[in-house]
Amino acid sequence: MPQYIYRAMDAAGDIVPGNMDALNVPDLELRLSRMELDLIDYRQSRQRVIAFGRRSIDRRDLINFCFHMEQMASAGVPILDALNDLRDSMDHPRFREIITDLIENIEGGVALSDALANYPEAFDQTFTSLVRAGEESGKVNEVFRNLADSLKWQDELAAQAKKIITYPSVVLVVVTGVMFFLMIYLVPQLTSFIRNMGQELPFHTRALIAVSNVFIDYWYLLLAAPFALWFGLRWWLARNARAAFAFDGLKLRVWPVGPVLHKIILARFATFFAMMYGSGITVLECIRLSEGIAGNRVVAAALRRAAQQISEGRTVSAAFGLTGIFPPLVVRMLKVGEATGALDGALRNVAYFYNREVREQIDRVQSMIEPAMTVLLGLLLGWIMLSVLGPIYDTISAIRI
Repeated sequence: MPQYIYRAMDAAGDIVPGNMDALNVPDLELRLSRMELDLIDYRQSRQRVIAFGRRSIDRRDLINFCFHMEQMASAGVPILDALNDLRDSMDHPRFREIITDLIENIEGGVALSDALANYPEAFDQTFTSLVRAGEESGKVNEVFRNLADSLKWQDELAAQAKKIITYPSVVLVVVTGVMFFLMIYLVPQLTSFIRNMGQELPFHTRALIAVSNVFIDYWYLLLAAPFALWFGLRWWLARNARAAFAFDGLKLRVWPVGPVLHKIILARFATFFAMMYGSGITVLECIRLSEGIAGNRVVAAALRRAAQQISEGRTVSAAFGLTGIFPPLVVRMLKVGEATGALDGALRNVAYFYNREVREQIDRVQSMIEPAMTVLLGLLLGWIMLSVLGPIYDTISAIRI
């Protein structure tokens, strides 16, 4: 299907640029008219282009989508009417295009889950599988409610994960800026004065001068090194599967981020597994879909091993216990869930437990990082003051003698 880059006018007379897939120009005009837009001009493009305006669909857009669909489905409003109402109130240009296409596909006889699957950049495989399970069980409203709750939980979890990184990053930038100022501007002025005193300099002062010279002569390399290391590491991991696997394993072990990341992954896995299993998706299919949710190759490989053992006849709890990646709590809760026939409820308890653990551990790490950064900055300033003021004090003491 060709893509058209267009300019259109809305009801208020504002120009709205964008791009859209359409069979031909009349089809483009029809799609735009359904979005209450009048086509002004257009040109056909053979390649995907990024038009003006917000194009990416983030988690909060999906939360609004799920909340609206759940409310409409619970009130007995047909899916097409719900999508039409949502499209009319949507101010996200790309999402409006997607919803317009969803409406056309459903009018053509396509199921909602199949229509959603045409847009993997917005609705991943887990999302569409849950909607498909809801269609088959007649519980679409419950699926959208669970999806909205899960996406809200993910948004909160992402905010907590960023919390542990933001403060150290800001402090590190400030410390780096202070270090560059001291080493490039302040230290050379002080050391030139110390050299003129004509006495032998102590080791820590000579080390400070050497470090200052490195900053002065190679400041551009010092600034470029972190970026080069970052992009070089990403390039290497993208092309070396074994290194990427080892790096994901390291991320789960390195302190203090590793334990928090491990708990976040387990909480995410338990939440989605419970939601999918409660929607009627089989255990093996839940595990397969959870591999993409984990976001970690080591955990995904453990899930594949568990699925293989379950397919060979082992129980869910025994299979997860043999992987070595899931702690005894998860295995024990799975065993209880299997025995009582409430596996999804047991996993929700696991998710609640780990969600609380993540919050508490992030607060603990945050409280430890703040004084550590303060001590680091204090040691840096203390080293500079000792290296500069020490020789001056020795010179003054010698003059008094």
